[in-house]
Amino acid sequence: MKKFTKLKSIVVPIDRPNVDTDALIPKQFLKSIKRTGFGPNLFDEWRYLDHGSPDQDNTLRPLNPDFALNQERYQNAGILLARENFGCGSSREHAPWALFDYGIKALLAPSFADIFFSNSCKNGLLPIALPADIIDQLFTEVTECPGYELNIDLEQLTVGTPSGQVISFDFDAGLRDRLLKGMDDISVSLEHADLIKNHEEEKRKIAPWLFN
Repeated sequence: MKKFTKLKSIVVPIDRPNVDTDALIPKQFLKSIKRTGFGPNLFDEWRYLDHGSPDQDNTLRPLNPDFALNQERYQNAGILLARENFGCGSSREHAPWALFDYGIKALLAPSFADIFFSNSCKNGLLPIALPADIIDQLFTEVTECPGYELNIDLEQLTVGTPSGQVISFDFDAGLRDRLLKGMDDISVSLEHADLIKNHEEEKRKIAPWLFN
């Protein structure tokens, strides 16, 4: 997993509450566990005008010109601005995989579904919860200013706007440390590799038949 320390990027707004994981990556695309290749189907049903299917050539599909991801001003966005309860619905880990594969590295919203929040942090995606009035302000600024960028600093726990405003946010210390170090669940387990090895050696002495 890549480390997350600082990010300066264009912001893309998705101005809908309760965006669920089926909207993020529809169920027909959940046939792989490779973590990559899901970006072209992020928001598939909103992004395209036809029905998407696995192994389809997305470059030939008609785009929905009204959807933010298809608009020129939001191309190469690495930050997604959303409304409350983002990531609700099923617990599919493919949702943060699709966002990350598309190029989104951070999310700003008033609130996130709990499992989606956890899955995001485990996959290097930073979900930042901000007060609703701040989110309203950012939506206004993003839509009024093409090329709008934010500066996110996870070390300092701040979001900086183009006007110089600095917005502080809270984040769980343990999750913050994991993101800063780029550690997924396996990496965390491997920090205790010596203890695991010692446990297995003791177990081998007590129950050697388990290792045959």
